Amino acid sequence: MMNAARAALAVTRKDLRLVLVRGAGLSQALLLGLLLVFVFSLAQRTGESMSGQGAATVFWLASAFCQTLAFNMLYGLEESNGARAGLLLMPAPVQAVWIGKAVAGLVIILIAQAVFLPAAVVFLGQSVGGAWPEALAAVLLVDVGMAALGSLLGALSQGQAARESLLSVVLFPLIVPLLLAGIRAGAGGLGEAAPAEAASWIGLAAAFDAVFLAAGLILFPFVFSGDE
Repeated sequence: MMNAARAALAVTRKDLRLVLVRGAGLSQALLLGLLLVFVFSLAQRTGESMSGQGAATVFWLASAFCQTLAFNMLYGLEESNGARAGLLLMPAPVQAVWIGKAVAGLVIILIAQAVFLPAAVVFLGQSVGGAWPEALAAVLLVDVGMAALGSLLGALSQGQAARESLLSVVLFPLIVPLLLAGIRAGAGGLGEAAPAEAASWIGLAAAFDAVFLAAGLILFPFVFSGDE
């Protein structure tokens, strides 16, 4: 257990150092999300504000695109120089790689959202609502599920040129329930009244988190150790 925790931490620190310090693709993910927010702001008439649910939708779409780029980037770090074998040879369960990259991806998504949220407030004419605790809980739960699933499918999408677009094709249908939960529970944090079923949406996000975490723990060794 200790070896697995240390190995996961080492993978996380290595990936974040490469991505954050060297700027390996993070700016691309941020610019894409900001461009999405800006484009939707142009659809508004002068002085008009988007609804809280609409702004939450734009925010989560930007986060989903960032997630796809982040995990393609994280798993591409080893694929670009043939270093996958080095991760497989670590004296720890291979799930440590999945955990380490999931945590690194979660940090990247949270950093991006710290940029997307103020942009959504400014460009889409939003304000902080009274239901921000529920919205914050939804953000954290949805992010955990996105990171868990993104880390699993990110490994599946690497290794062959034909798989380059596999992550986005498979990922988006699977995270739709999480995105819906984030949109419905998050609208109350952007000026709208909190929906009566906010607790149900948060519970749905928690349930999908459990499913994706279990799937990652069980399936990752077969996905990451398989033949390319």
